[in-house]
Amino acid sequence: MKLEYPAFGRITIDGKTYDHDIVIYPSGRVERRKKCLSKEKHGTSHKLDPEELREYLKEDFDVIIVGTGMYGYLSLLPESRELVRGKEVHELPTGKAVELFNELNGKRKVLGIFHVTC
Repeated sequence: MKLEYPAFGRITIDGKTYDHDIVIYPSGRVERRKKCLSKEKHGTSHKLDPEELREYLKEDFDVIIVGTGMYGYLSLLPESRELVRGKEVHELPTGKAVELFNELNGKRKVLGIFHVTC
């Protein structure tokens, strides 16, 4: 699986482009980020709420990579960090997060959450 972050608002996985936030599970399954769960509670989807994060903890993983957007607006809330305590956590601007995902995927079990805009 190869990711690219070609432009603001888009992410590409193996040639298929998505124009919305995505979650990539260690198995390779891709789904739309359920950001409405965070937005309803905090008024913004830029705060990753534990309720939303729990939705993605369906598969075993070693590393979680959060692509925080082009300008780094998305972040894990402290309570969300508690849910992944003991796991390796990376919060990076989406371009850097994509690079790290490509480097680690296949070598480690990676859970990726990618914000594609701001």
